[in-house]
Amino acid sequence: MSFFKKLKEKFVKGPESEEEKEDQQVHETEDSDEQEHSLETDHHDDQDVAELQGETEIPETETPAEDREEETVESTEDEEETAETAVNEEYEQDFEESVAEDDAEEIQEEDEKESIASKFKLGLAKTRNSFSTKINDLVARYRTVDEDFFEELEEVLISADVGVTTVMEMIEELEMEVKRRNVQDPQKVKEIISEKLVEIYYGDDRAEEIEGLNENPDGLTVYLFVGVNGVGKTTTIGKLAHRLKSEGKNVTLAAGDTFRAGAIEQLEEWGKRVGVNVTKHSEGSDPAAVIYDGIQSAKSKNADVLICDTAGRLQNKVNLMNELSKVKRVIEREIPGAPHEVLLVLDATTGQNAMSQAKTFSEATDVSGIVLSKLDGTAKGGIVLAIRNELDIPVKLVGLGEKVTDLETFDAHAFVYGLFADMIEEYEEEEELS
Repeated sequence: MSFFKKLKEKFVKGPESEEEKEDQQVHETEDSDEQEHSLETDHHDDQDVAELQGETEIPETETPAEDREEETVESTEDEEETAETAVNEEYEQDFEESVAEDDAEEIQEEDEKESIASKFKLGLAKTRNSFSTKINDLVARYRTVDEDFFEELEEVLISADVGVTTVMEMIEELEMEVKRRNVQDPQKVKEIISEKLVEIYYGDDRAEEIEGLNENPDGLTVYLFVGVNGVGKTTTIGKLAHRLKSEGKNVTLAAGDTFRAGAIEQLEEWGKRVGVNVTKHSEGSDPAAVIYDGIQSAKSKNADVLICDTAGRLQNKVNLMNELSKVKRVIEREIPGAPHEVLLVLDATTGQNAMSQAKTFSEATDVSGIVLSKLDGTAKGGIVLAIRNELDIPVKLVGLGEKVTDLETFDAHAFVYGLFADMIEEYEEEEELS
């Protein structure tokens, strides 16, 4: 099965054809007619029986003892048969309800997949429009796949901020794959590109190992957010708090960014909007003290998750990194094994500048995952692959819009689907024509 077809089947539910809909309507009409006819027949039969009973009077006679015993046995057998039938009907009803619940769960899962895919498709519109246009122009200008074709493809990938190192590796793998499959038509290369993008992202790791946030199975889960000012860190914390609360978790926040003017008030406002408690101190307080109090407050409230905000003054790099190290030590001392995620928030619109920030923070603290904010606002969404491949840090969450519900768990397949959605639709049309 082709890779485009796999993506289509995974994320796009094909609508019923008109013929299928017409057949279904015909069957429903026939069933309805049969049911009405059956009801009319039963009604007439009942009338005939009633008339017959009215015309024929049966005299009352005393029933012999032997006949009464036979009637009692028959009555008992009828009752047992009725009871057995009721049990069977109840069992069948329970079975049907169980099947219906399973079907409903499957439908819900399919709808969720389709919803995630549509969010990625919409959120990656700018990147897709730029990337797809350049790829299509490149393919249209070449009749065969040669060295010149790969050189221009290299430029297209670099312009999408996939990263020079990642692009070089990808081009090398593409050339090998094209030779192995003996592909001559440039149109066929588009599908191989999409397949390689997913392979490069996951590398040797399995999807379940790097997707989603780690949790503490034995108590309070702590997420520590880091990142420079202006990348959307506080907003992302608010969106994550909303998401976790909607999943039924008891969430609290700690306003550890005590240096940026308005940071505490901004997080407090998010707490009010989402409906979660916020631990705060006055502006200029020790961030580690705020986080300590946040942990104690979360424990006293039996919270499931504590999300900690931190300062992001990159111009004072040494002091900032010392503060982060101190905060992390406090968390580790109070909750062994915590923080369960150190999430670095990066602004996707800054492109390669986000890469340099990721390198700086990963040197100072053990960053376990990246949160890419404003992915919907950039035409250079390839930065996702560059970060993953060059820094070996998985992208955990992505911001695909301004709404509170627009924070999604990163899925490389959904990302590639959003990147190649137009091409997948073209592929579908070609398949139908052929």
